[in-house]
Amino acid sequence: MKNFVPRVAAIHDISCFGRCSLTVIMPILSAMGVQVCPLPTAVLSTHLGGFTDLAFYDFTSHMPDFFHHWKREGIAFDCIYSGFLASEEQIDVVQQFIDEFSSNHPLVVVDPVMGDDGKLYSIYTPQMQEQMKRLVKRADILTPNYTEACFLLGETYQGQVCDVAQMKKWLLRLAEFGPTTVVMTGIPFEHGKILTIGYDQKEDIFFDIVTDHIPAKYPGTGDIFSSVLIGSLLHKDSLPVAMERAVNFVGLAIKTTFQADTPTREGVVVERVLPWLCREVWEK
Repeated sequence: MKNFVPRVAAIHDISCFGRCSLTVIMPILSAMGVQVCPLPTAVLSTHLGGFTDLAFYDFTSHMPDFFHHWKREGIAFDCIYSGFLASEEQIDVVQQFIDEFSSNHPLVVVDPVMGDDGKLYSIYTPQMQEQMKRLVKRADILTPNYTEACFLLGETYQGQVCDVAQMKKWLLRLAEFGPTTVVMTGIPFEHGKILTIGYDQKEDIFFDIVTDHIPAKYPGTGDIFSSVLIGSLLHKDSLPVAMERAVNFVGLAIKTTFQADTPTREGVVVERVLPWLCREVWEK
């Protein structure tokens, strides 16, 4: 259908300041011609990095009420996209959501938001790690960063990776959990580079992209990457095209923000670079 607008159920938190999770997912996917229906996991005054005494409201008890209403109204989704989950119970809720909305076979994307820089986030218990592995089995597409891949596979985090062949073996092992597509981001590669690598199980083919490292760390870049990847795939782009667009957009956002010298805790200035994404998508 010419005017078809894909619809995504985005199961993430709302951090009201700091440009991450739903506050970047919604504008990015909207700019790419995708309708976003948020299912909040929590509402926070800011994200968890670089702020103190934030206000946090857990939304776990409300999530089933929301999606049961959607079910009664006959709402269907082309993609189910889950991100930051704050408890074991929420992981169970997401699995229930997938069961409830599986009749039309939506694309299920799991971004296993568990940690970064070799460390798990403080809320992640061993029980939650095991539950996340169960959720990963339900995914069609898995988008871990390098740290999250280490914890899912029980591997030791290395400050520099030199062996691309080893990373390909990791992708094969992650695909054994269930996903048919795996994209690993943020791999600290040799010579100060960053490696992004993907695997398409159906075609049995790998894709990798090497980019320059920029000496700044911003929240929300994983959410941004996955959003652009999803938007591209929903518009029938191939995996390598979707990966390249996502890598280029994140890189442009980071470079633009680094040059602007804004506080890192405020995230990337996505507002400045959205026009590039619109041109990239709609003028192709």
